[in-house]
Amino acid sequence: MATFDIVMPKLGESILEATITKWFKGVGDTVEEEDTLLEIATDKVDSEIPSPVDGVIVKVLFEEGALVPVGEVIAVIDMDGDGSALPEESEAKPAAPSKEEAKAETPVNKVESEDFSGSDKFFSPLVKSIAAKEGISAAELDGISGTGQNGRVRKDDVLSYLENRGAGATKPTASSAPATKAPAAQAPPVSTNEGDTVIQMDRMRKMIADHMVMSKQVSPHVTNFIEVDVTPLVMWRNKVKSEFQKREGQKITYMPVFIEAVAKALKEFPGINASVDGDSIILRKNINIGVAVALPTGNLIVPVVKNADQKSLLGITVDMNKLANDARSNNLAPDDIAGGTFTISNFGSFRNLTGTPIINQPQVAILATGNIEKKPAVLETPTGDVIAIRHKMILALTYDHRAIDGALAGNFLRYLADLLEQYDVDRNV
Repeated sequence: MATFDIVMPKLGESILEATITKWFKGVGDTVEEEDTLLEIATDKVDSEIPSPVDGVIVKVLFEEGALVPVGEVIAVIDMDGDGSALPEESEAKPAAPSKEEAKAETPVNKVESEDFSGSDKFFSPLVKSIAAKEGISAAELDGISGTGQNGRVRKDDVLSYLENRGAGATKPTASSAPATKAPAAQAPPVSTNEGDTVIQMDRMRKMIADHMVMSKQVSPHVTNFIEVDVTPLVMWRNKVKSEFQKREGQKITYMPVFIEAVAKALKEFPGINASVDGDSIILRKNINIGVAVALPTGNLIVPVVKNADQKSLLGITVDMNKLANDARSNNLAPDDIAGGTFTISNFGSFRNLTGTPIINQPQVAILATGNIEKKPAVLETPTGDVIAIRHKMILALTYDHRAIDGALAGNFLRYLADLLEQYDVDRNV
């Protein structure tokens, strides 16, 4: 009997775990290579996982809703195709195992004895299982300081707590949160009135909300604004766009030009292309620029143009058009939204003057590009000042004041504006 283990795949550099949202196949089902086995979700993107082999599913080790670490075995396939590895008591089972089966096969995956849902913190099924097994109450678990990303409580944190508790440490109570952690802000009570419509947030909207709140709590946000005369850029695009689309089969918008200019500016000001880790500032070698894309569902996703500083304007245009189309058709791969070091949010696409976006953690800055509008402007000429019609826009840079001061932000924004104002009208693409 030859079996093949299906493991939780690695979906990106920073992704350590994923949630199983749906099983398409169950125990006893015959699968062929490339058949979709299950759907998984991370805090960034949803993905369908295909079978790499032909055979019969003989084990499903995690049920829907389980949060599973990368590399963990989640199912087993009998490649002989006769189902000889099926447990004796098994018949064709539902897509997810029953509670009793999940508990018997993987006791770390389901906890019934303690209700941890009252906490504002997120606890993985493994952490909750250890807590239940060791008799850690919900109040105790809520008081444990996490060392994971965004303060998440990890397995090692619980085990460390158990060692200290065994040595005679005082158990924390619901009111004894760590002294170093400020109390979480409580949302005010909200009532509904007759005629109000209540819409439940979907999973992506919940993740966006959590990420935005976390960013505001972690980073002191400051925003600088600058008005830019982009008349040369507008003239250039009007001159080349028809020939460009005819020759390359690609529409050229202003966004690839903004990406190209931002990449050049980040090379000159590496302190903007950075992250904060405790009391350390990490200057990123790669320049990976994310662009916020609005989805038909009303949600938002940020695909990333990798190594933008190493690509031509044509290369950036092709990449950006493909990423935007894949985003709107829900065809982005996990790697398409991973690894960003700086983000651009285009408020101008909605004809908005500008905006003050929230930093996309763990980055330290985000640029808002506003609508390009015709405005009267005073121009200096050899024969005196004149009033002329110019194309202008506002750029807004929101930055993390822990890592970036006003001088650095202001110089970066001025350098970026100069690149756009001095755009070569005769440039060939």
